[in-house]
Amino acid sequence: MADDRFPGWHGTTILAVRRGGRVVVAGDGQVSVGQTVMKGTARKVRRLSPGGRDVVVGFAGSTADAFTLLERLEKKLESAPGQLQRACVELAKDWRTDKYLRNLEAMLIVTDGAQVYVVTGAGDVLEPEHDVAAIGSGGNFALAAARGLMETELDAETVARRAMAIAADICVYTNGNLTVETIDG
Repeated sequence: MADDRFPGWHGTTILAVRRGGRVVVAGDGQVSVGQTVMKGTARKVRRLSPGGRDVVVGFAGSTADAFTLLERLEKKLESAPGQLQRACVELAKDWRTDKYLRNLEAMLIVTDGAQVYVVTGAGDVLEPEHDVAAIGSGGNFALAAARGLMETELDAETVARRAMAIAADICVYTNGNLTVETIDG
């Protein structure tokens, strides 16, 4: 269901690839409003370090909503150190049931290097199959490209970069200005 208050916010592709004991999360830098590119250098992949343990998060959707969710996730991680799945489930539960949070429009890919989750406002905490996850308007293009590239011997970062380049060539809401974070499992 489209929200008539916003003129078609688009512009994110986030991809996570797990291979060889590491996870690479890549995000493009394009933010579009309707048919206009508003910014080409947004940073939609972040490294959090609650309690000294690194977690990498990529977000798609409304930036303000995503930042609200990142703050909540960081608090959940601080209250459950080393328990990424528990923190993601608690965030998803709050997101689905809280009167304020349930209106937030974003999705997250979250990893500690060992586990990878896609977290949604519908209460989903999904572990991807095939060691690849993608979200955002170009997510399906990046996912398909990465799945194909996983049949090669390429390392995780090369798979992620090539898949994102393919998505940027196909999806008008995705550019090639990448933020890439790597985390070992």
